Amino acid sequence: MSMTGSAMIAETIQLSVTPVFLLVATGSLLNVLTGRLSRVVDRSRALMERWAETEGAEHERVVAELRAADRRMDVINNAIAAAVACGIVVCLLVALLFAQAIAGFNLGLAASWAFAIAMLLLLASLVLFLIEVRMAIRNIHVPMELLELEEMGWKRRRDKR
Repeated sequence: MSMTGSAMIAETIQLSVTPVFLLVATGSLLNVLTGRLSRVVDRSRALMERWAETEGAEHERVVAELRAADRRMDVINNAIAAAVACGIVVCLLVALLFAQAIAGFNLGLAASWAFAIAMLLLLASLVLFLIEVRMAIRNIHVPMELLELEEMGWKRRRDKR
């Protein structure tokens, strides 16, 4: 390999650092998302065990929580799919950079599009992550009587949840 070829490969490695950082960030996001999915699945299994044992208002609460968990699992799965697709596109981007350096093809436009698509997929995954977090917060409901606000000297506010 000539010196220019070695220099070109070294430059390509430097160019691929940014996409590789994006790949690391995507992997970290996937770790968080799979952890959240695991917790929702565990909670759903516990609720499914309680489903047959409950009646009346308690049964309705279990069913409502199961429905919410099912929606959350859908959103998390979509976020995971977008993050995985982002990772795949980033790997394609790095391959394009090396193909351009080694074979001499002009793939700059394709690499630019791949980077833009990867960023959009990461954006979609993060937006879905935010939606799922908001859903989780909305589904957490502590009954006002458990907060014992009157004993702390606070007036009971009307429950808006």
